[in-house]
Amino acid sequence: MELNQYQIVLVNLDPTIGSEIEKTRPCVIISPNEMNKYLQTIVVAPMTTTSNKYPTRIEVKHDRKIGWIVIDQIRTIDKQRIVRVLGRLSKPEVKEVKSVMKETFID
Repeated sequence: MELNQYQIVLVNLDPTIGSEIEKTRPCVIISPNEMNKYLQTIVVAPMTTTSNKYPTRIEVKHDRKIGWIVIDQIRTIDKQRIVRVLGRLSKPEVKEVKSVMKETFID
């Protein structure tokens, strides 16, 4: 399965510890394609349908539902955790993800 940056994939995040986001849920691939192609791990940001407005949460519409990409819970996972590819972020959503990640981790 070819995995690309900004695809939405269904991921089994269990087992988790403490406040980590759990269950099998959609996640957005954050790692660049070069990494996704050659490494057995990828970097994802989980999505949730329950969130408050928060600077590190990005509201998106996926599968006719409003959800949030949770940039403050980015994690590295083994590709074996991926159940299937669900879709892809729109260009405006990608732009927003880049902006929030830059704001959170760079500036």
